[in-house]
Amino acid sequence: MGSYYNTIVVGSDGSKSSLLAVERAAKMAVAFESTLVIGTAYYETEEEAAKALRQDSVTILGDDQALRNLEAAAEHARSVGAQNVQTATRPGTPVEALMAIVNDNDADLLVVGNRGINSLTGRLLGSVPADVARQSDCDVMIVHTVD
Repeated sequence: MGSYYNTIVVGSDGSKSSLLAVERAAKMAVAFESTLVIGTAYYETEEEAAKALRQDSVTILGDDQALRNLEAAAEHARSVGAQNVQTATRPGTPVEALMAIVNDNDADLLVVGNRGINSLTGRLLGSVPADVARQSDCDVMIVHTVD
């Protein structure tokens, strides 16, 4: 018998605060015996990165950096007991990438950190957590990762 949260996606950009979200998502994956998919976005060119610069996300340029960040996040998830851990990268903005990863994996839950949600840029332009919460077709959990 499966759980309601069969597949959990968590966003990670390699930052310390995103690893807190990974840790919470990993503990939920253990509790629900779920697949944990750790996802990240990357920009293919410096021009794309400059156009999309946001205060609430780390800019990752190139798939290689994204893969290194994800492997560190996957190891962190495994260190708190997650068994079935997968990783996924997508080019584009963090919101575009997370939505694609959620849809590609038919996820039941998306976990993101709250960094940027209360910043001036977040209030004016939108933040990753607020934007994914509006766009997602699955449940979204926003983890308090920043004081």
